[in-house]
Amino acid sequence: MTALKQHCINAVKLCPGFILALGIAAAAKWIESLLPIHLIGASVIALFIGMILNVFLNKYPALKPGLKFTSKKILKFAIILLGASLSIGTILHVGKLSLIVMVFTLLTCFGGGFIVGKLLGLNWKLSNLISAGTGICGGSAIAAIAPVIDAEDSDIAYAMSATFLFDMAMILLFPIAGQMLGLSDTAYGLWAGTAVNDTSSVVAAGYAFSEAAGDFATMVKLTRTLSIIPTVLIFSLINLHIVRKKHLSTGTQTAKRVNVLTLFPWFIVGFVALAIINSFGVIPAVISSGAKELSKFLMVTALAAIGLGTSFKDMKKSGINPMIHGFIISALVVIVAIAVEYCMGIV
Repeated sequence: MTALKQHCINAVKLCPGFILALGIAAAAKWIESLLPIHLIGASVIALFIGMILNVFLNKYPALKPGLKFTSKKILKFAIILLGASLSIGTILHVGKLSLIVMVFTLLTCFGGGFIVGKLLGLNWKLSNLISAGTGICGGSAIAAIAPVIDAEDSDIAYAMSATFLFDMAMILLFPIAGQMLGLSDTAYGLWAGTAVNDTSSVVAAGYAFSEAAGDFATMVKLTRTLSIIPTVLIFSLINLHIVRKKHLSTGTQTAKRVNVLTLFPWFIVGFVALAIINSFGVIPAVISSGAKELSKFLMVTALAAIGLGTSFKDMKKSGINPMIHGFIISALVVIVAIAVEYCMGIV
């Protein structure tokens, strides 16, 4: 009974922060539904609401346990649920063309991002979060990689902000650029699906060109989302190497105590398992759809908690360099994606 009582006490301590994050997430979804044009996703709205409220609420320690639980545990659970809405078969449906373009854009993001990050003096975690958000799928990729590399909340918020700002520019400029370049629906859909960051932004930019372009851009984007799996596993290995190196510097006895199992991102196992199961059609469409919506809402809740734990003062310490990093990588991805299409004769 003592153990049960302690669990109940711990659960009660989580309630204030968790309930507040839920409330902000609900408000963000409501605000999103009021927008005449879907330019800003609820996750970004929740993040900024949380950061604004942090100015007034950071002096209340009772909120911290629940906010930490939400930004870490709930975030991982949301990522697991996201797997139920993905299918390995999507790759085959979209075809080899999108995969070839995505290989080049991902190499540009992480290869170019590494160099740019070094030149700008950014820490490797923030640099790679921005690259992941740009190269894979905005907030979802940032959210998936952050727990694996033990990223700070301020790094997550900055990476989200950088990808959000350039997404807004892409939504406005992509349809105009597509018309000027005389792209076909398929070529434009492939370009938007591989170069624009967030899913909602891909949808907005795609359908602004044409319905066919929007449909194809959305399929390409779903294929691109699957690259979260190998990317997270690679970063988990990188983080493992860094942790081991850090422990080795303190002596061999400490190094032996590094536990690989505690560093492995087990939530990704659940994510992959659900994606594979869904690929075989085992999960009914209504459950898959419901899991996706719940995942999206919980991710918005987690980002609200991250915002509540992030201050503008902390972000100011990073200066303008992260935004410059985001601009350079976004521009490179846009150029590389269309260049590869020209080389393949798709345009």
